Amino acid sequence: MSKSSKGRYFEDFEVGETLVHATPRSITEGDQALYTALYGARFAPQAADSLAQDLGLPAAPLDDLLVFHVVFGKSVPDISLNAVANLGYAGGLFLQPVFPGDTLSAVSEVIGKKENSNGKTGVVYVETVGRNQVGEVVLRFYRWVMVHKRDAASPAPEAVLPELPEALTPDELVAPLDFDPAALDTALTGSPHLWEDYAVGEKIDHGDGVTIEEAEHQLATRLYHNTARVHFNQHVESQGRFGRRIVYGGHIISIARALSFNGLANAFFVAGINGGRHTNPSFAGDTIYAWSEVLESAPLPERDDLGALRLRTVATKNRAAADFPLTGEDGKTDPSVVLDLDYWVLMPRRG
Repeated sequence: MSKSSKGRYFEDFEVGETLVHATPRSITEGDQALYTALYGARFAPQAADSLAQDLGLPAAPLDDLLVFHVVFGKSVPDISLNAVANLGYAGGLFLQPVFPGDTLSAVSEVIGKKENSNGKTGVVYVETVGRNQVGEVVLRFYRWVMVHKRDAASPAPEAVLPELPEALTPDELVAPLDFDPAALDTALTGSPHLWEDYAVGEKIDHGDGVTIEEAEHQLATRLYHNTARVHFNQHVESQGRFGRRIVYGGHIISIARALSFNGLANAFFVAGINGGRHTNPSFAGDTIYAWSEVLESAPLPERDDLGALRLRTVATKNRAAADFPLTGEDGKTDPSVVLDLDYWVLMPRRG
């Protein structure tokens, strides 16, 4: 029996099984600094202990997406090591802030699977839960991933398709209990615009573009312990359909989130991920732009100091977003679009 693992193939997943992922990961201030170096995110409570403490938090929390990527990365060796692509997300809910020094672990349950018509691949659906060192759930999300079969001749299993939530509702969102924006100084946060200033249907071009460097997306992949071969093994991927490594889709999410500071600087917390699609692959050398649309605006139950915005953020490659590209005349997704993300953010309200 081999002591090394080649990862799971489609045939290896059983609906209902629980996968306990190795290894727990203590997140440090160094990890947060490296995350900032990779993406340049400038959201104020995550950037400064003093400002976070003025707003009632014990210290600057980790960036929500850093937490997401670490929990996601824990699941990769057991779920998507042999993936063709991660296809989408749903029902992602951030339940507890995470601070430097906290340790994250992850467990997934297989909730569905369906073989593709080509007989060579199948889609696996999982729910992944991330916990901190005292067992509190800090994050949960659903995702589905296309995985290679070990043997194309193996019979197709009975299809099991889970019911996934279309979107989280505002009353499901969780705000950091200690967060109190009464002392908010918008000169320090970077924008005077608060929750009341955003209208449903409003579109924002985030302006800047960021070119992906080979070293950066490789470093990010390793930071999250994401071992999917499509992201890091050029020797193998040179023989694949693209002839090169593709960029981890979460890397694009973090670039888009960082770019969204220009127009959404006071959207301090990502509270939930309703859904997301990586619509086209990205590669080193591509330049990423982003724009957002306000889909919904809602007050938070029992909080008169915070409101929720449901955003659709679209990232494009090698095309500026001033004209808000999304679909072509044929109704199909524009080939420049690499990410279509539907999510909730929390933003202070006027007192």
